[in-house]
Amino acid sequence: MSYAETPEKKWYVFRASYGRENLASDYLVDDGTYTYIAKKYVEKYVKGKRKRYLQNLISNLLFAYTTEEKAYAYVQQTPELSWLSFYYNHFETDDHQKNPPLTVSCEEMRQFILATCNRNKHLLYVDPSQCHFKSGDIVRVVDGPFLGVEGRVARVSGQQRVVISLSGIGLISTAYIPTAFIQKKE
Repeated sequence: MSYAETPEKKWYVFRASYGRENLASDYLVDDGTYTYIAKKYVEKYVKGKRKRYLQNLISNLLFAYTTEEKAYAYVQQTPELSWLSFYYNHFETDDHQKNPPLTVSCEEMRQFILATCNRNKHLLYVDPSQCHFKSGDIVRVVDGPFLGVEGRVARVSGQQRVVISLSGIGLISTAYIPTAFIQKKE
């Protein structure tokens, strides 16, 4: 983690239309805001040769660690980012009966970054119906490329994986994790 937690900042979720999240991230970083876009490696065959390239794990979403004032300024007062909007929290309403912008807690974001920073090609953005949870126990990965990730053990695509939840967004599944690499968190 290359940012320091401060009480006046939150992780805001932005939607960038037409796949321009990388462009938005560059603009926000140049302005001094810390951003994160989850990516994974994808392999494709081009002219008979296998090529590996980075693809966004969750299309059109950008996470930015910033203050409320700056977040609203990016969306409402920055012409260069006219295609950037908030990703709204559809489970809450504010005083005006409107959905507020979605924010993710620092702990959820920390787990999300830990799980996705290695850009493993087996990372999945999954629907809850695809997860078959073994128990409600929270576990920690104690070895391997996902070391330190905390989540729930589930069977996804026929494999044992650790699933991380991002409130209001969905579930992220790691690659296969052997039972020996998982420790129940007390």
